[in-house]
Amino acid sequence: MGAAYPYILAIHIIFVVCWFAGLFYIVRLFIYHTEAQEKPEPDKTILSKQFEVMERRLWNAITVPSMILTVAAGITMLYLVPAWLQQPWMHLKLGFVAGLLVYHFICQNIVKQMRNGVFKWSSAQLRLWNEVATILLFAIVFLAVVKDGISWIYGTVGIVLFSMIIMLCVKVYKYFREKNSH
Repeated sequence: MGAAYPYILAIHIIFVVCWFAGLFYIVRLFIYHTEAQEKPEPDKTILSKQFEVMERRLWNAITVPSMILTVAAGITMLYLVPAWLQQPWMHLKLGFVAGLLVYHFICQNIVKQMRNGVFKWSSAQLRLWNEVATILLFAIVFLAVVKDGISWIYGTVGIVLFSMIIMLCVKVYKYFREKNSH
């Protein structure tokens, strides 16, 4: 592995945390930004301008740099331990990481759309979208920590059940939120 490996791993973990923090918060900002469109003027304009500033700063100062450093550290670790590329758990983990990168770039597209006044997603859709990052985090961390220690069947069933529970919680939250707003 080499003496540098623990330092690269630490950098990788730190920036994974920062990247996910950015992804989780950006979608919350999308939700608030979308809901601000229902406000009367001048509130709508004032809130929209503020959310655009917050989204731009979060995305450009935290989320994108953290993604780049996470990927760079991950590639460096694979360079230092190329045997991991022969492991089935690593193939699956990299598949989830690819999914996370797709998620990241979809969020980047949403940032650009909202900056241009285009709101294609409802706040309910964005609440569900926010949980996709949670599911990806769950899958990636379990694979990185447990590796081959659990059956793929149990792991797959666990991720599916976890996803269903999260989606159910979002639906229940939406029900009570709508019930309390009337």
